[in-house]
Amino acid sequence: MKKLALHWKIIIGMVLGIAFGLGFTTFESGPGIIGDWIKPFGTIFINSLKLIAIPLILAALIKGISDLRDISSLSKMGLRTIVTYVITTIIAVSIGLLVVSTIQPGNSIEEDTRNELIEAYGGDAEAKRVAAQNQKEAGPLQALIDLVPSNIVSAASSNRNMLQVIFFAVFFGIALILIPEEKSKTVKKFFDGLNEVILKMVDLIMLAAPYGVFALMAALVVEAPSTDLFAALGMYALSVVIGLALMVVFYITLVKLFTKKSPSFFLNGIAPAQLLAFSTSSSAATLPVTMERVTEHLGVEEEVSSFVLPIGATINMDGTSLYQAVAAVFIAQAFGMDLSFGTQLGIIATATLASIGSAAVPGAGMVMLVGVLGYAGIPEAGLALIFAVDRPLDMCRTVINVTGDATVSMLVANSQDKLHDPKPKEWDDHYEAVK
Repeated sequence: MKKLALHWKIIIGMVLGIAFGLGFTTFESGPGIIGDWIKPFGTIFINSLKLIAIPLILAALIKGISDLRDISSLSKMGLRTIVTYVITTIIAVSIGLLVVSTIQPGNSIEEDTRNELIEAYGGDAEAKRVAAQNQKEAGPLQALIDLVPSNIVSAASSNRNMLQVIFFAVFFGIALILIPEEKSKTVKKFFDGLNEVILKMVDLIMLAAPYGVFALMAALVVEAPSTDLFAALGMYALSVVIGLALMVVFYITLVKLFTKKSPSFFLNGIAPAQLLAFSTSSSAATLPVTMERVTEHLGVEEEVSSFVLPIGATINMDGTSLYQAVAAVFIAQAFGMDLSFGTQLGIIATATLASIGSAAVPGAGMVMLVGVLGYAGIPEAGLALIFAVDRPLDMCRTVINVTGDATVSMLVANSQDKLHDPKPKEWDDHYEAVK
């Protein structure tokens, strides 16, 4: 096992977790045993990743920005990053609309199944609708207000306030650039050291990744909805998966065209982060691993990865935006509605903006979907149609979110001549060198 690559260990953990969960579903007390004795280890693993997400963003982003020589370098990199993220998101929504319009999965939903789903998940749909309504009533400039924290300690206490932490880190880094070097030197050394410590913590946590993934997958299997509902929604799920697969092809093509790196190089480098994203359904929880893989295994310089990836984890939700497009059209089809070309163009714009504001945590895309449905005049009760398969699809679209972040970081790094040969580190490399 020691000689196996990390992504193979994680895959083995996933397969064994699924098999273990399926085995325990045959016993009446099986779900209780998994929930009490296995799932907690998966929760501990996720919590350990979330534990270092905020310190990593602060240390890496401040270090990356302060390493830039002037403000113009920051503005140039920031503009390229945001423009690229927006373009990939628009393409993702367009692919989702193309796939769902071609397959038309909503036409396979029968009246009885529709009523059964609405009855089973109507309460969840109403909760999401209320949450979306609260966001809508907040005002057009609420997003700007929410961007600036009134208390950085309070903002850093929750992974849901990541944009506020990023704002503070960028502000702090810019201030470091503007003061004399002899005065900023000590502060920069502190954040350099803190960044190295956090990255080493990532290496240590990843030693437990196969076991954490095992626990998460076993719990997912025993908590999954009935197979009847999965069968009824199979075409919808297939549409989302096909769209997400096309996005992977799109990312690989971008990497090949602009960086000349092979698909195998890119996929092998980012695979552990993808598998972790699949297991946790959270690009925020996966961020520490994504940064480690992109920097050490894809060759992106740290000043680029530490800037591009935290921003991507908060505003780049290609998988989420694609899913929102597919889900909106699917629900419309299920209710017998025809969406005009103009309405579908509006869905592209709405889903793009909604994905930018979507939190990097499990299930957040469902709240943002309410806004897309509201724009297109699609009944919000239709959310109940997709709740049964939302969790596994959430896992899949998080993989795409993370892959998109890695792709854009390579493109930005290549455009600034900051993409080099990878230099991977082992968890005990310093210890071995000293010994």
